[in-house]
Amino acid sequence: MTSIPPAQTGIAPLTARKTWRTVEPMHGMIYFAPEAAASFARLGLRAESGYFASRSAPMGAVVATTVVATFFNFHPDLVTRAMDGLWKAVTPEAVLAARLEAADESLRRMLGEAVDSPEMARAAGLARQAALRATEQCAGRPLFAGHAELAWPDAPHAVLWHAQTLLREFRGDGHIAALVVHDLDPIEALVMHIASGDVSPSFLRTTRGWSDPEWAEGAARLADRGWLEPLRGDTEAFTFSEEGSLVHQAIEDMTDQMATLPYEAIGEEGCAELRTLVRPFSFTVVEAAGFGV
Repeated sequence: MTSIPPAQTGIAPLTARKTWRTVEPMHGMIYFAPEAAASFARLGLRAESGYFASRSAPMGAVVATTVVATFFNFHPDLVTRAMDGLWKAVTPEAVLAARLEAADESLRRMLGEAVDSPEMARAAGLARQAALRATEQCAGRPLFAGHAELAWPDAPHAVLWHAQTLLREFRGDGHIAALVVHDLDPIEALVMHIASGDVSPSFLRTTRGWSDPEWAEGAARLADRGWLEPLRGDTEAFTFSEEGSLVHQAIEDMTDQMATLPYEAIGEEGCAELRTLVRPFSFTVVEAAGFGV
């Protein structure tokens, strides 16, 4: 089983996971809030193109193959269609401005007066400390590195959103590294994700662009490796075998270990405080954003 030594940061890997999960809705809502689709539409972008453009824009006007590589689990044809001619019609700077505007508007709508609260200001300060520590380790994290060069917004709720965006991309680049180390291709990684029970199969199937035969082939390859087995005799539904469960856990552990560095800046107590401060904000955002998972 592939593994890496525990991170020597003084931060438990579980702390990194818990803190990311608690704060993540403050970032993730941008993919579901109507303000984002409206903001991108004003630039002439369809929602699908707006997603790929807004996440890749920090890297500049990159070609579709770069987006395929850094986003990892989307079908190349889906990405190519979404990116076709995009940077001839709009600039990365315009897309980033539209995304920040949408984040500001959506969080103000969802959270109301809470955006101006002392709790928001304190949470934003803690998250920013962690995100700034992450910028000390950009090597091997291309999507994060692009975001790390962006200017910080001023309003506390926008600072919290931007900080969590950085922390999410930092963790995401590390997660992709863990998948590659374990020799998983994009469709196999998605099948493993579904087998974990952490996400709706229909959501991934409808948003990642892979065909039914490609899903079946990915599952079959994992079954051949001994990592999946049919669920209750259903040849189209799978669960982890004992070995597959160990592999999945190894990937998650590696991801957590590689995500600890940012939180060293605020320590275990700061992480606990950040979770306490943000938890009510995240609950409100989850209820309002219509997350598709």
